[in-house]
Amino acid sequence: MHLRLLHRTTFTYAGKAQESFNEVRLRPREDATQHCRDFALHLTPTATPLEYDDLHGNSIHYFDVPDAHSKLIIEAVSTVDTVPLADRPPVPSVLSSDLENSPEREMLAEFYTSSHYVPLEVELWREAQDALADGRGDVWGDVRRLGGHIYRTFAYTPNATGVNTRANDALKLRMGVCQDFAHVHLGLCRSLGIPARYVSGYFFNTTRRPREIEASHAWIEAYLPGHGWVAYDPTHDRIADDRYVKVAVGRDYADIRPVNGTYRGAPTRSLKVEVTVRETTAPAATAVPTP
Repeated sequence: MHLRLLHRTTFTYAGKAQESFNEVRLRPREDATQHCRDFALHLTPTATPLEYDDLHGNSIHYFDVPDAHSKLIIEAVSTVDTVPLADRPPVPSVLSSDLENSPEREMLAEFYTSSHYVPLEVELWREAQDALADGRGDVWGDVRRLGGHIYRTFAYTPNATGVNTRANDALKLRMGVCQDFAHVHLGLCRSLGIPARYVSGYFFNTTRRPREIEASHAWIEAYLPGHGWVAYDPTHDRIADDRYVKVAVGRDYADIRPVNGTYRGAPTRSLKVEVTVRETTAPAATAVPTP
C-alpha cells in the first residue's frame, strides 16, 4: 500500500515564547515491512533541523527557535510504501520454553522488565494468567490471545485517561485509548517473560468519513527468536498489516513522544494536533536508458 501522511502540531502561546528547543520523532522507520520514500519537516518560525538516531533506531530531528514568537507549527509530510501481510515471512511457532532458553532473549532485558509506563506489578501478572487460563501455547499465539483479551474486556473511552496514565491504572479502570491498550498489552506480555515493545505510528482507517481528522495510533511488537519483531494491535484486535505505518519504537510512550521540547516565556494557550493518512498511487517506474 502507498500512503501519504501529514502530521501537523500547532502551539499557540498566550503572549511571546522564546529560546524554544524541540525534539520530534516524526519520520517513519525503515524495516522489512515498510519503506519511507520521502520525508519533509516544515517549521514555522523557520528553523534548521538536525537529525540523529536514538538507541532504539528512531530518527530524531531537533531544532531551536531563539527569537520571540507567538505560535510554533511543526509539520511533517511523508510518503510510505507498506508490505502486505501475504508478502511477509510467516510467523513461526515458538514455544515459551524455547524463548526462555534463547540467547537472543538475554539481549532484550529492557523489553521484558518494568518501564516508566509499565511497572510490572502483580495485578498485571494475574490478568495475564486469567487471559491464558486454558494454558500457554506458542508465544505468538499467546501474544494474540492477550491482545484479544484486552479488546474484549476493556472499553475504548477517550478522555477517561491521560497522557500520564500507567498500565496498572488503566488495568483498574478497564478503559482508555490506544496508548493505554498498548501499555496494558506490554505489561501482560512482559509479566510472562515475553519481550515486547511499544510502537507509535499511524493507521489508515478505510472507514474514515470525508474530511475526518485522524489521530496517531499505538500498538505493540513482540520478539520471537529466529524471526524478530511481530506486531499486534490490541485496540482493533488484529495483526498489524499494510495499513499501519511505524514511526518509533521503545519501552513505552516515554521513549517515543512525537514532539517534546522546552521554552521560556508565556504559557501555552492551545495545542492542536492534526493527522491525515491517505492512500496514494505508486510512483512511476524510472526508465533505464538502453546502452
